[in-house]
Formats: sequence, C-alpha cells, structure tokens
Amino acid sequence: MRVPFRLVDVFADEPFGGNQLCVVPDVPDGLDDATMQDLAREIGFSETTFVPTVRSDGYDIRIFTPEVELPFAGHPTLGTAFTLAREGRIGAESVQHCLAGDIPVRVDVDGGRASMRQLPPSFGREVEDRAAIAAAAGLEVGDLVDGLPIVPVSTGIPHLMVPVGDDGALRRASRNDRLCAQVCTNADDAESLYLFAVRAPGDVRARMFDRFPTIGEDPATGSAAGPLGAFLASHSLAGMPGRATISQGEQVGRPSFLNVHVVRDTDGWLIDVAGGVRPMGEGYFDL
Repeated sequence: MRVPFRLVDVFADEPFGGNQLCVVPDVPDGLDDATMQDLAREIGFSETTFVPTVRSDGYDIRIFTPEVELPFAGHPTLGTAFTLAREGRIGAESVQHCLAGDIPVRVDVDGGRASMRQLPPSFGREVEDRAAIAAAAGLEVGDLVDGLPIVPVSTGIPHLMVPVGDDGALRRASRNDRLCAQVCTNADDAESLYLFAVRAPGDVRARMFDRFPTIGEDPATGSAAGPLGAFLASHSLAGMPGRATISQGEQVGRPSFLNVHVVRDTDGWLIDVAGGVRPMGEGYFDL
C-alpha cells in the first residue's frame, strides 16, 4: 500500500517556524487505526492527520499524536484545511468533522493563512496545589500570578492555563516529565500545562508543556490558544475580549504566532484562531 502525505508548517510566518504537521489527504481503503497510529509514530511530529472522506458539506479528520488519537487539535485543523484547499478538494470555507465536533474553517491559499471557529469554551475546576504546578514547570510558587486561578479550559481538548508573572520567569521554566504527567492527570486529564505571560495589550507569550515526553514542549498549540483567549477575556487581561497575538515556540527554535479573536456572545464567548501555513514538502509511505 502506498500512502501519500504532505508536510506543512503551521502558525509560521516563514518556513521552519511554527509547528510541523504531516497530512495524509486521502486515506487509502484498508488503512486501519493501528497503522495510522504507527505512521504518526514513524513521522514523529506532535500530530499527523488523516482525511478519510471529503464531502460537499466538509470533510472528516482523524488526528494522531505519536501516543494517542485526539478529539481535536489546533495546528492540525488549520494545516489540513489549508492542504485540502490548496489542492482544490475543498473551497475557501468548509467544516471539519472531528471527534470533538464540527469546526468551521476558512482558508486564504494565496495569503498563506487559515482560521477556525473553535467550539464554545468550558472551564474545569481550579487547581489548588500551586506548588505542584510550579514544580512541574521548574518554577517557584512566587513565579505564578497571585490572584488568578490555575484552571483547565477546553474548546475540544483541555489545557491547564498557568499564569506566570513575567517574561523572565516564563523563559526560565523547565518541563519535568513525571510531574507534568501527574498534574495534567489530576486536572481533568488536561493535555498540557499552558504557561503564559501577558506583556502588553494584545501581546502574550506562551509555552506548552505536554503531558507526554514524546512531545515535550510544543512550538505552537492552537487548541490551547483558543482556551487562553477565553481565559484572558474572562479576566479582562491583555486587552481581551478583542484580538491578541500569542508568541510561542522560541525556546524550541520554531517561532510561532497564533492570532486569537474573542468576542462576547449571548451564551459565552466566540473564539477564532488563525495563523500562517507554509507548505514544506510531500512524499509517501510504502507499507
């Protein structure tokens, strides 16, 4: 069996930035779940996507890390939509059908950008053990912002929002494998610690420490950027609700820029997340 794939960088202003993604845009008959997981492990990126079906009303997507299948993920959503639109399989506007729900997407192929409307945010229970969070991130309790909660927020997959006092403390943070896994499991099974520091209105820096050591620190996390936008808007931080750019990935050598727009809706928040997409190559797996 030959399985074609595409490689793209997502949330990237230029090649070799953002987060790497492998897209299988047309899943061959007979490619089972176990083999999809094996291919995601083989390519070794934080996520690999598989598109089994494209229809007039949208397309289906499967999203795998090297460890597990995810119900939703941010840069895989934008990178897959961009790839399908660039190849003429969907139009500029479509709907992604994933395990978490339906995600409207919009692609500007000529401009090298894509955006998504994320699902309504849900807030989990506050984490009281701030010392455990600090230790998992290689920080002191005093490095965390006093008066702001540490809470999991999800727009399809939960991430633990961790407010850090300043840019210097954020840069000093260091991921502890065992403790990251432990605190994420205890916090509504969160996917990550999403540490952030507000630098100015509309300007936020973040770092994502994944629960799994195979991913470690993620360079760009769209599924956490939307929840962070909701958190900031709920606490009137960084000029939110409104627009903000989240800078991420500098510490792992892949500068990333995630544009978040949050407005109030009658039922809560409407969240759009956008960024640049750069095609990087293509190939195929021979199975």
